[in-house]
Amino acid sequence: MLDIKFNNVSKKYKLRTNGDSAKRWYRRGPQKSGDMWALRDVSFQVREGEALGIVGHNGAGKTTILKLLSSITAPSSGEITIRGRLAALVEVSSGFHPELSGMENIYLHGAMLGMRRSEIRRKLESIVEFSGVGRYIDVPVKRYSSGMYVRLGFAIAAHLDPDILLLDEVLAVGDAAFQAKCLDRITDLRKDGRTLVFISHDLAAVYRLCDRALLLNHGSILVDGPPRQVIDHYEEMTFADQGTSLEEVASSRVAQCTSITFSAPDSPEIRTGHPMTACLGYRASSSVPNAVFRVSIYWPSGYLCTQLTTETNGCKPLLAPGAGTIEFRCSKLPIVPGLYRVDLSIESNGNEIDLRQRCATLRVEPGEIVYGDFFVDNTWEVSEPRSHPVTSKAD
Repeated sequence: MLDIKFNNVSKKYKLRTNGDSAKRWYRRGPQKSGDMWALRDVSFQVREGEALGIVGHNGAGKTTILKLLSSITAPSSGEITIRGRLAALVEVSSGFHPELSGMENIYLHGAMLGMRRSEIRRKLESIVEFSGVGRYIDVPVKRYSSGMYVRLGFAIAAHLDPDILLLDEVLAVGDAAFQAKCLDRITDLRKDGRTLVFISHDLAAVYRLCDRALLLNHGSILVDGPPRQVIDHYEEMTFADQGTSLEEVASSRVAQCTSITFSAPDSPEIRTGHPMTACLGYRASSSVPNAVFRVSIYWPSGYLCTQLTTETNGCKPLLAPGAGTIEFRCSKLPIVPGLYRVDLSIESNGNEIDLRQRCATLRVEPGEIVYGDFFVDNTWEVSEPRSHPVTSKAD
């Protein structure tokens, strides 16, 4: 059974094009305008109990979809069908009155979401406890930080017990403890069979929470499929125009990275849980004492995933002038399938003498089965309990 259906939905906005004059606001006469399509002929379906993730660059149309679903705006054309009770957390301050206290806004926002007053009273203590703003619950929300805003807003929406929950970057605000609490609550809602539409730039959260994902590009659906497939496609788009050439180097540097290649001895592809060799080429114009080489591998989100470095054995070689290579060998690559960004660097006596950011990418294909963020090689055995003989006495 379908909870959400988009059928050839488009959303158009009018853009004024009067020029850049600071006095244009009082000009008389007809004003020229242009069209900006936030969405164009978008069609998709979300089944009951399904979790749909939506990813894409800023301005791709992700938030517009949630605003259409939550009736904040209306489509220019097409048809939207929604079945069930819907709760949305689209904007941090949506539904909050800045002059009212947090307590008063719980009742106001809850009523706007369709909660009865008796239902709000019954859940009030849980909402306040979940939000973590109990100390400031009687303070006007205009004095709240953005993190307090979104915590209170998410707490109200999460306690609505909706059939459909819409979330837009809710995990981007708040500390780690609150984000973990949000993830646990979303997981509980999923276990209860609720439908989820989740927008986030946190690709790991999309992969963890969603059954299916959409990739939007300039208001149109580019890819609709399993999260891993959609995320890989998005990463390829994101990294396509990034990177610096290793050939564009300053001749004044004492040493510089000249190349990086990744290979597997048993396969044409780099695979999780299989051997991998990284070969870093360098050139030194003079002797380099206590040299340290690093190959830094980053998640698409920008966080450091892991690092190959010559520091691991405590040896810091003296580089002679000329060209050379450093080979890093991994017996079993632990990182999961995906596309990773690679940085290269050389240090001497603790000082960085060459750094190449986004100079290469590493694609890892599926290999060993992984549940989580890393493949951990392990062995196991079953120790069966000893059987004790059963004795019996004759009467």
